[in-house]
Amino acid sequence: MEPPPKADIEVKIDPKAADHGPNKKGGDEIEIETKGSDQTAAKPLVRTASGSKKNVHWSPELVSGSQEPNQSSYTAGSNPYIARSPPETTDASLKDTMESVKGALGRWGRRVAEAAKKTESLAGNTWQHLRTAPSFADAAMGRIAQSTKVLAEGGYEKIFRQTFETDPDEQLLNSFACYLSTSAGPVMGVLYVSTAKLSYSSDNPLSYKNNGQTEWSYYKVLIPLHQLKAVNPSANIVNPAEKYIQVISVDNHEFWFMGFLNYEGAVTSLQESLQDSGLGPV
Repeated sequence: MEPPPKADIEVKIDPKAADHGPNKKGGDEIEIETKGSDQTAAKPLVRTASGSKKNVHWSPELVSGSQEPNQSSYTAGSNPYIARSPPETTDASLKDTMESVKGALGRWGRRVAEAAKKTESLAGNTWQHLRTAPSFADAAMGRIAQSTKVLAEGGYEKIFRQTFETDPDEQLLNSFACYLSTSAGPVMGVLYVSTAKLSYSSDNPLSYKNNGQTEWSYYKVLIPLHQLKAVNPSANIVNPAEKYIQVISVDNHEFWFMGFLNYEGAVTSLQESLQDSGLGPV
Protein backbone atom coordinates (compact mmCIF):
# COMPACT_ATOMS: atom_id res chain seq x y z
CA MET A 1 0.00 0.00 0.00
CA GLU A 2 1.48 3.37 -1.09
CA PRO A 3 1.82 6.14 1.50
CA PRO A 4 -0.61 9.05 1.16
CA PRO A 5 0.59 12.16 -0.69
CA LYS A 6 2.28 14.84 1.30
CA ALA A 7 0.87 18.31 1.74
CA ASP A 8 2.71 21.58 2.29
CA ILE A 9 1.57 23.79 5.14
CA GLU A 10 2.66 27.42 5.12
CA VAL A 11 2.65 29.30 8.41
CA LYS A 12 2.49 33.09 8.30
CA ILE A 13 3.09 35.33 11.30
CA ASP A 14 0.96 38.45 11.66
CA PRO A 15 2.81 41.01 13.82
CA LYS A 16 -0.38 43.02 14.27
CA ALA A 17 -1.86 40.22 16.33
CA ALA A 18 0.84 40.54 18.98
CA ASP A 19 -1.35 42.56 21.32
CA HIS A 20 -4.28 40.12 21.15
CA GLY A 21 -2.93 37.95 23.98
CA PRO A 22 -4.40 38.21 27.46
CA ASN A 23 -1.35 40.13 28.77
CA LYS A 24 -0.67 42.04 25.54
CA LYS A 25 2.82 40.57 25.28
CA GLY A 26 4.55 39.61 22.15
CA GLY A 27 2.93 36.76 20.30
CA ASP A 28 2.59 35.38 16.82
CA GLU A 29 -0.55 34.52 14.97
CA ILE A 30 0.19 31.47 12.91
CA GLU A 31 -1.55 30.95 9.65
CA ILE A 32 -1.38 27.45 8.25
CA GLU A 33 -1.85 26.68 4.63
CA THR A 34 -2.03 23.12 3.42
CA LYS A 35 -1.38 21.77 0.02
CA GLY A 36 -2.35 18.27 -0.76
CA SER A 37 -5.37 16.04 -0.55
CA ASP A 38 -4.67 14.19 2.74
CA GLN A 39 -4.08 16.44 5.74
CA THR A 40 -3.78 13.58 8.14
CA ALA A 41 -0.60 12.36 6.52
CA ALA A 42 0.87 15.70 5.37
CA LYS A 43 4.19 17.01 6.63
CA PRO A 44 3.55 20.78 6.80
CA LEU A 45 6.08 23.51 6.30
CA VAL A 46 6.11 26.24 8.94
CA ARG A 47 7.42 29.70 8.03
CA THR A 48 8.91 31.43 11.07
CA ALA A 49 9.34 35.15 11.67
CA SER A 50 12.81 35.02 10.18
CA GLY A 51 11.41 33.62 6.97
CA SER A 52 12.94 30.16 7.31
CA LYS A 53 10.86 27.04 6.83
CA LYS A 54 10.69 24.07 9.11
CA ASN A 55 8.99 20.71 8.82
CA VAL A 56 6.23 20.01 11.37
CA HIS A 57 5.23 16.46 12.32
CA TRP A 58 1.62 16.15 13.54
CA SER A 59 0.70 13.51 16.10
CA PRO A 60 -1.62 10.87 14.61
CA GLU A 61 -3.93 11.21 17.64
CA LEU A 62 -4.45 14.91 16.83
CA VAL A 63 -5.11 14.64 13.13
CA SER A 64 -6.99 11.35 13.00
CA GLY A 65 -10.76 11.23 13.61
CA SER A 66 -12.28 9.49 16.60
CA GLN A 67 -12.73 5.78 16.06
CA GLU A 68 -15.08 3.23 17.60
CA PRO A 69 -13.40 1.05 20.23
CA ASN A 70 -12.18 -2.22 18.90
CA GLN A 71 -14.40 -4.84 20.45
CA SER A 72 -11.90 -7.53 19.65
CA SER A 73 -9.61 -6.11 22.32
CA TYR A 74 -12.16 -7.12 24.94
CA THR A 75 -12.47 -10.72 23.96
CA ALA A 76 -12.03 -13.41 26.56
CA GLY A 77 -8.69 -14.35 25.07
CA SER A 78 -7.07 -11.02 25.98
CA ASN A 79 -7.79 -11.43 29.71
CA PRO A 80 -8.24 -14.81 31.36
CA TYR A 81 -10.47 -13.22 34.02
CA ILE A 82 -12.98 -11.72 31.60
CA ALA A 83 -15.67 -13.68 29.83
CA ARG A 84 -18.47 -12.52 27.60
CA SER A 85 -21.84 -14.17 27.13
CA PRO A 86 -24.93 -12.99 25.29
CA PRO A 87 -27.93 -11.99 27.40
CA GLU A 88 -30.27 -14.90 27.99
CA THR A 89 -33.37 -12.82 28.66
CA THR A 90 -35.22 -11.82 25.53
CA ASP A 91 -38.38 -9.78 25.35
CA ALA A 92 -40.47 -12.94 25.17
CA SER A 93 -38.77 -14.63 28.11
CA LEU A 94 -38.96 -11.41 30.14
CA LYS A 95 -42.69 -11.26 29.50
CA ASP A 96 -43.05 -14.90 30.53
CA THR A 97 -41.07 -14.21 33.69
CA MET A 98 -43.28 -11.24 34.59
CA GLU A 99 -46.40 -13.30 33.97
CA SER A 100 -45.00 -16.05 36.23
CA VAL A 101 -44.29 -13.53 38.98
CA LYS A 102 -47.77 -12.03 38.64
CA GLY A 103 -49.30 -15.50 38.78
CA ALA A 104 -47.29 -16.43 41.87
CA LEU A 105 -48.29 -13.20 43.61
CA GLY A 106 -51.92 -13.83 42.71
CA ARG A 107 -51.84 -17.35 44.12
CA TRP A 108 -50.08 -16.09 47.24
CA GLY A 109 -52.72 -13.40 47.69
CA ARG A 110 -55.54 -15.93 47.38
CA ARG A 111 -53.87 -18.22 49.90
CA VAL A 112 -53.44 -15.36 52.35
CA ALA A 113 -57.11 -14.45 51.91
CA GLU A 114 -58.17 -18.07 52.42
CA ALA A 115 -55.94 -18.40 55.48
CA ALA A 116 -57.34 -15.18 56.92
CA LYS A 117 -60.88 -16.42 56.31
CA LYS A 118 -60.12 -19.77 57.95
CA THR A 119 -58.47 -18.02 60.89
CA GLU A 120 -61.48 -15.76 61.32
CA SER A 121 -63.82 -18.75 61.10
CA LEU A 122 -61.75 -20.72 63.62
CA ALA A 123 -61.71 -17.79 66.03
CA GLY A 124 -65.49 -17.43 65.76
CA ASN A 125 -66.04 -21.17 66.16
CA THR A 126 -63.73 -21.30 69.19
CA TRP A 127 -65.57 -18.43 70.84
CA GLN A 128 -68.93 -20.08 70.16
CA HIS A 129 -67.57 -23.44 71.36
CA LEU A 130 -66.62 -21.99 74.73
CA ARG A 131 -69.87 -20.03 75.04
CA THR A 132 -71.99 -23.14 74.46
CA ALA A 133 -71.02 -24.61 77.82
CA PRO A 134 -72.87 -23.49 80.96
CA SER A 135 -69.58 -22.10 82.27
CA PHE A 136 -67.08 -20.34 80.00
CA ALA A 137 -64.20 -21.06 82.40
CA ASP A 138 -65.16 -24.71 82.80
CA ALA A 139 -65.34 -25.10 79.04
CA ALA A 140 -61.86 -23.61 78.60
CA MET A 141 -60.38 -25.84 81.30
CA GLY A 142 -62.19 -28.87 79.88
CA ARG A 143 -60.79 -28.24 76.41
CA ILE A 144 -57.26 -27.91 77.82
CA ALA A 145 -57.70 -31.15 79.78
CA GLN A 146 -58.97 -32.95 76.67
CA SER A 147 -56.02 -31.74 74.59
CA THR A 148 -53.63 -32.95 77.28
CA LYS A 149 -55.36 -36.34 77.29
CA VAL A 150 -55.06 -36.65 73.52
CA LEU A 151 -51.33 -35.95 73.69
CA ALA A 152 -50.84 -38.39 76.56
CA GLU A 153 -52.81 -41.18 74.87
CA GLY A 154 -51.05 -40.75 71.54
CA GLY A 155 -53.79 -39.13 69.44
CA TYR A 156 -57.47 -39.44 68.67
CA GLU A 157 -56.95 -42.73 66.82
CA LYS A 158 -55.96 -44.56 70.01
CA ILE A 159 -58.66 -42.89 72.09
CA PHE A 160 -61.26 -43.87 69.49
CA ARG A 161 -60.24 -47.53 69.56
CA GLN A 162 -60.09 -47.55 73.36
CA THR A 163 -63.54 -45.97 73.66
CA PHE A 164 -65.46 -47.97 71.03
CA GLU A 165 -65.38 -51.47 69.66
CA THR A 166 -63.94 -51.39 66.15
CA ASP A 167 -63.53 -53.78 63.27
CA PRO A 168 -59.97 -54.77 62.31
CA ASP A 169 -60.22 -52.98 58.96
CA GLU A 170 -62.11 -49.95 60.30
CA GLN A 171 -60.30 -46.65 59.93
CA LEU A 172 -60.87 -43.34 61.68
CA LEU A 173 -61.42 -40.60 59.11
CA ASN A 174 -62.02 -37.49 61.23
CA SER A 175 -62.72 -36.30 64.73
CA PHE A 176 -64.44 -33.06 65.79
CA ALA A 177 -64.65 -31.38 69.17
CA CYS A 178 -68.26 -30.32 69.77
CA TYR A 179 -71.28 -30.57 72.09
CA LEU A 180 -74.20 -32.98 72.07
CA SER A 181 -77.56 -31.50 72.99
CA THR A 182 -79.24 -33.47 75.82
CA SER A 183 -82.15 -32.93 78.15
CA ALA A 184 -79.63 -31.96 80.82
CA GLY A 185 -77.98 -29.39 78.55
CA PRO A 186 -75.08 -29.41 76.07
CA VAL A 187 -72.40 -32.01 76.79
CA MET A 188 -68.83 -31.42 75.65
CA GLY A 189 -67.19 -34.27 73.78
CA VAL A 190 -65.77 -35.53 70.49
CA LEU A 191 -67.63 -36.74 67.40
CA TYR A 192 -65.74 -39.48 65.52
CA VAL A 193 -66.28 -40.31 61.84
CA SER A 194 -64.92 -43.69 60.75
CA THR A 195 -65.35 -45.92 57.72
CA ALA A 196 -68.01 -47.92 59.61
CA LYS A 197 -69.91 -45.54 61.92
CA LEU A 198 -70.53 -42.18 63.52
CA SER A 199 -69.76 -42.18 67.21
CA TYR A 200 -69.67 -39.65 69.99
CA SER A 201 -68.26 -39.72 73.52
CA SER A 202 -68.33 -37.07 76.23
CA ASP A 203 -65.01 -35.77 77.50
CA ASN A 204 -65.96 -36.44 81.10
CA PRO A 205 -68.31 -38.91 82.80
CA LEU A 206 -71.79 -37.67 83.66
CA SER A 207 -73.66 -38.44 86.83
CA TYR A 208 -77.03 -40.21 86.87
CA LYS A 209 -79.28 -41.88 89.43
CA ASN A 210 -79.57 -45.66 89.57
CA ASN A 211 -81.86 -47.04 92.28
CA GLY A 212 -81.37 -43.92 94.33
CA GLN A 213 -77.60 -43.98 94.02
CA THR A 214 -75.44 -41.60 92.02
CA GLU A 215 -73.34 -43.25 89.36
CA TRP A 216 -71.02 -41.89 86.71
CA SER A 217 -70.72 -42.86 83.08
CA TYR A 218 -69.51 -41.46 79.76
CA TYR A 219 -72.28 -40.36 77.43
CA LYS A 220 -71.94 -42.18 74.09
CA VAL A 221 -73.72 -42.27 70.75
CA LEU A 222 -73.07 -44.87 68.05
CA ILE A 223 -74.75 -44.92 64.62
CA PRO A 224 -73.56 -47.40 61.95
CA LEU A 225 -73.28 -45.78 58.53
CA HIS A 226 -75.94 -48.05 57.04
CA GLN A 227 -78.32 -46.73 59.73
CA LEU A 228 -77.66 -43.11 58.80
CA LYS A 229 -80.60 -41.37 57.14
CA ALA A 230 -79.89 -37.62 57.01
CA VAL A 231 -77.35 -34.94 57.92
CA ASN A 232 -78.83 -31.44 58.11
CA PRO A 233 -76.70 -28.37 58.87
CA SER A 234 -78.58 -25.37 60.25
CA ALA A 235 -78.12 -22.13 62.17
CA ASN A 236 -80.02 -20.08 64.71
CA ILE A 237 -82.16 -17.49 62.94
CA VAL A 238 -81.65 -14.90 65.67
CA ASN A 239 -77.93 -15.61 66.13
CA PRO A 240 -76.39 -17.12 62.95
CA ALA A 241 -73.13 -17.78 64.82
CA GLU A 242 -74.91 -20.62 66.62
CA LYS A 243 -74.63 -23.47 64.14
CA TYR A 244 -75.97 -27.00 64.45
CA ILE A 245 -75.83 -30.34 62.69
CA GLN A 246 -78.85 -32.59 62.91
CA VAL A 247 -78.18 -36.31 62.44
CA ILE A 248 -81.16 -38.60 61.83
CA SER A 249 -81.09 -42.39 61.85
CA VAL A 250 -83.25 -44.61 59.62
CA ASP A 251 -85.53 -45.29 62.60
CA ASN A 252 -85.98 -41.50 63.03
CA HIS A 253 -83.85 -40.90 66.11
CA GLU A 254 -82.49 -37.37 66.08
CA PHE A 255 -79.20 -36.10 67.49
CA TRP A 256 -78.21 -32.44 67.59
CA PHE A 257 -74.55 -31.48 67.64
CA MET A 258 -73.37 -27.90 68.16
CA GLY A 259 -70.42 -25.72 69.19
CA PHE A 260 -68.01 -27.22 66.64
CA LEU A 261 -64.45 -25.92 66.53
CA ASN A 262 -64.44 -26.86 62.82
CA TYR A 263 -68.05 -26.61 61.72
CA GLU A 264 -67.47 -26.56 57.95
CA GLY A 265 -65.16 -29.56 58.14
CA ALA A 266 -67.69 -31.50 60.21
CA VAL A 267 -70.53 -30.80 57.76
CA THR A 268 -68.42 -31.93 54.81
CA SER A 269 -67.21 -35.10 56.53
CA LEU A 270 -70.68 -36.14 57.73
CA GLN A 271 -72.29 -35.53 54.34
CA GLU A 272 -69.58 -37.57 52.62
CA SER A 273 -70.22 -40.42 55.06
CA LEU A 274 -73.93 -40.20 54.26
CA GLN A 275 -73.20 -40.51 50.54
CA ASP A 276 -70.85 -43.43 51.14
CA SER A 277 -73.64 -45.24 52.99
CA GLY A 278 -75.72 -45.18 49.80
CA LEU A 279 -78.60 -43.31 51.43
CA GLY A 280 -77.44 -39.75 50.85
CA PRO A 281 -78.29 -37.46 47.94
CA VAL A 282 -76.36 -38.05 44.72
